[in-house]
Amino acid sequence: MTQSTEQATIWLTQEAFDKLQAELENLKGPVRQEVIARISAARDEGDLKENGGYHAARDEQGKVEARIRQLEDMLRRAQVGETPEDDGTVSPGMKVTYKFVGDDDDEAETFLLGAREIEDSVEGLKVYSPQSPLGSAIIGAKVGDTVSYEAPNGKALKVVVLEAHPYAG
Repeated sequence: MTQSTEQATIWLTQEAFDKLQAELENLKGPVRQEVIARISAARDEGDLKENGGYHAARDEQGKVEARIRQLEDMLRRAQVGETPEDDGTVSPGMKVTYKFVGDDDDEAETFLLGAREIEDSVEGLKVYSPQSPLGSAIIGAKVGDTVSYEAPNGKALKVVVLEAHPYAG
């Protein structure tokens, strides 16, 4: 059973909330005005059917408006929390490193436990939601703990928590 995206609360640090708010204000202001100016300039060139600049600007406008709607929705559903304590206990807002128990290649993976919607703004780091199978199993675990969870395919998996630190952006 999955939670509806429209209903799910998104956990964000104050820093992440402020960053998304600033992006929204930038998109609604200077970026939106620039795209509108490009559309207007391309429209003044004449025939719109074969005007590549016009169509490119309209496509850009669609992307900007979609991102504005996405950000507004995220910020409306956001629950702003304090940056978690650096005590080695996994909680939302933590950068977590883990590895699968019994994995012969000893390859550790690192992710941010937070809102999947912020993955675009977290460069080079996967984001798992606290509602995901791994996320819900690992919350409250401490460094060195082994936790079990059921993967979406029904397979039982075990992971050991290697590190857990607050995400510093």
